[in-house]
Amino acid sequence: MTEQQTALTPEDLVAAIEQCHENGWTDGLPVVPPIPSLVNRFLEHTDRSPTDVIWTMKQVKRGCTVQAAAINAAMAGCKPEHFPVVLAALEATVDEGWPGLGGWQSTTGGGPLLIVNGPVRTELGFNAKGNVFGPGFRANATVGRALRLIIMNAYGIRPHELDQATQGFPGKFSMCIAENEEESPWESLSVTLGHEAGVSTVSALHTRSTEHVDNRNVGDARSVLNDIADTCGRIGPMTRRFRRVGVVIGPEHAQLLARQGFSKQDVREYLAEHSGRTAGALRAAGRGESTAVFQSPGPAAFDEAAASDLTHVPDDELVTVLRTPEDVVVVVAGAANAGVSTVVQTLGFPTKTIGTAVVRS
Repeated sequence: MTEQQTALTPEDLVAAIEQCHENGWTDGLPVVPPIPSLVNRFLEHTDRSPTDVIWTMKQVKRGCTVQAAAINAAMAGCKPEHFPVVLAALEATVDEGWPGLGGWQSTTGGGPLLIVNGPVRTELGFNAKGNVFGPGFRANATVGRALRLIIMNAYGIRPHELDQATQGFPGKFSMCIAENEEESPWESLSVTLGHEAGVSTVSALHTRSTEHVDNRNVGDARSVLNDIADTCGRIGPMTRRFRRVGVVIGPEHAQLLARQGFSKQDVREYLAEHSGRTAGALRAAGRGESTAVFQSPGPAAFDEAAASDLTHVPDDELVTVLRTPEDVVVVVAGAANAGVSTVVQTLGFPTKTIGTAVVRS
């Protein structure tokens, strides 16, 4: 798109937005026309060359340059100063491993949940509190949307083309939250992942759905954890014997758990031990009679996750769905105004715990 030298009228801007739709550059919603002067303002916020390729997706033989990322961030409605976070978000998503394994193209229709930590949260206005998964905050909405536009435009993963999602889910438009570090009783996710405290990071978790755990006025930590474990162990998301889950714990629940002596690691261990269904319940849902139920083509790393022959397991025996506490990703986010947490179901697990990248200007 060329930038006119004369002043643009409102009708010119409407026409430019429609041109973006006609060219297939949108996620179905209007985008900001990426005029060169706007894109250049984004590129001023990184010292990387515009021609640097951030990552090449081998199965589609397409890569994303820094300039292409800037164009899509501009179209998503980001501010130029958001651009380092967008770059880190793409790096974290790739680092987790699912894009290279076909996660963006999957029939289950998942997408990356981005989790922002560190000073950049407040510096750029990321929401970590009330309505953290909802609308109303430009940084959250546009950074998450920028990554989706990059997936569609730079890599060509579009619905009815390379995106094979059977139904998809709303998080594919945009899903970016910040951790409520101020009201969390525990270390932040970024510190858990090995970063120094005070470093701004973005982490990524390939996600298929979000499910609320509404447990109010109970006052007992184990009761809350049992409720969360029940949601973690739901049969529906089971594509393999084991999975990974994200648990976004509301501050009210997190503070209750901490008061009653649970560290973050204690929470992960409890959920790993108690999340699952009985063998009888799995069989009643058509799961677990044969390993073939869970087998799907993939790397050798999935072999353990796929193994699930429960033929000789008694009906009343609990079959856990988490291999280790490390397969539970715990984040504290939301408002401290009610006993509500959220379980984030994933496609399974790749070869590493979670993708993460440092935000660099």
